[in-house]
Formats: sequence, C-alpha cells, structure tokens
Amino acid sequence: MLRRFLLAAPLLVLALAAPAQEADHPQNRPLVVGSDFGVAPWMVRGAGGPEGFGVDLMTEIAKRLGRPGVEIVDVNFSGLFAALFARRFEFTANPLNITEERAQRMLYTEPFFATGNGFITRRNETLAGLEALKGRAIAVNRGTISDTWATANAEKYGFEVQRYDTFPDSVQAVLTRRAFAAINEIPTTVYAASQNRQITVAFKDYTGRNFGIAFRPESREYRNRVEEVLECMKGDGFLARLHEKWYGAPPDAGSSMTQVFPGYGPPGLPGFEDTAHTPRCQ
Repeated sequence: MLRRFLLAAPLLVLALAAPAQEADHPQNRPLVVGSDFGVAPWMVRGAGGPEGFGVDLMTEIAKRLGRPGVEIVDVNFSGLFAALFARRFEFTANPLNITEERAQRMLYTEPFFATGNGFITRRNETLAGLEALKGRAIAVNRGTISDTWATANAEKYGFEVQRYDTFPDSVQAVLTRRAFAAINEIPTTVYAASQNRQITVAFKDYTGRNFGIAFRPESREYRNRVEEVLECMKGDGFLARLHEKWYGAPPDAGSSMTQVFPGYGPPGLPGFEDTAHTPRCQ
C-alpha cells in the first residue's frame, strides 16, 4: 500500500483532495512526487518524516516552482512506473537511471547525477573484478537498473541473481550469507557501507549512467520547466552543495551535477527537444 508523508502538514487536506493533475498544477497545493523510501541517503524514513538528498532536492524544486511544500508518495521501486502512469504523483523523485528503453515510455529531464554499479560484500570479503562473481549469488533490488544489469550479465559472468523488494533486504541477504554481494548505485552503496561496519563496497563499476527525473509523456511543457529549475540549481551550486551534505564530498568536476546540457531532456534519446533556451532562474 502506498504510504503518504506530507512535509507541509497544514496543507494535508488540500493535497489529498484529488490525484495529482499536471493539467493545472494548482499553485496552492504541495508538489506531489513519488519515490522508494529504502534508498539511503537519497530517501529514508526519519523521526519527523522522510529525509535525505531527494527530500532536500524535491523541497527546493517545489520552492522554485512556487509550490507550498512537497508530498512524497512512498512506493516500492517495482511499482514506481505504474504509480506514475496511474497519476498518483506528478513526477518521480527516485534516483532513476536514464535508459533508452525507459525513454521510449516516459519523458526524462537532462542528466543531473552520475552513477554506476557498486558491489556490497561482507566486511572481510574482496572482489577483484566482475570475473570473480562466477559461481556466486548476487542480490538486487527488484526492477532497478541493477536488476537489469544482473539479468543481462548473469550468464556471461556465471552468477546467480536473487531479487528483493527493497535495497535493505538485498543487503540483509549479504549479511546472512544468502548472497555474496548486493548491487546498487555507487553513491547508495558507499553511504550504506559508511553506516554499517559489517559491509564494504568491494568493487565499483563506473558505467557512465546518469540519474534523471521522469514524467508522463504528455507532460512535456512541465518537464521542460522542472529541467530549467535543475539547470538553475547546477548554475548556482545548489546541487553540488547538496551532494557534499549527503555524500560527504563535492561531485567530480565536470560531472552532470554541474554540467548544463543543450535543449530539454537527455541528448540523443527519445524525448529530447533540441530547443535553445535560457533557464528562468529566480
């Protein structure tokens, strides 16, 4: 069941009065976005509600769009796209990889966070490279890009794939020795290892992947407006400061967290709009 958390409590009645509709985007209602709450430090349950990089990011996007707060719908990643198309929220807040297959079905913003595969193992285990996965069991968060990568490469490298509904469940599989390693995004795995001395990131496979925000296909104008907000955040350093706050270091120089791309959407993929523009920054 989807669980809703409101970051602007006085507006709860207004926010739940109707499903999110991008046709009007009422300025007097909180922004409604969707994310899996099991991806630290992006989005986790804190004592006062959701917290993390993604919460701060969505709160700032709402502010720059002139919306009074943000409501974050908590949904397992495996149901995220179905919830988007069912209009349960306006766009995704999840750390979502940009892929050509996904871009055929939905609209992405330009890239704003570079990533790749991080392999978590128990503290004393080592992993010299992908060839060392042969004969091992690998845990993944069901429906993620890590699941896609593992499925595509299981036969090549000779490992077994175990699928779990949340990232913490996949890590638990490693701790209980049901799996040798758990795969997730590099930033997520680095943070998880910093919080749990029983695990380590034994191998990092930088793949050139990037995160973007996804919208329904009919939301092109709205996608473009939110992308301009992201471009402003890159230009004024907000995204870089947020990365340092939650991941403990500034982003790499020249990464997609600071680079503004031409047009709207991910260049070279479906949904890209080759329109020159100057972002409307406040």
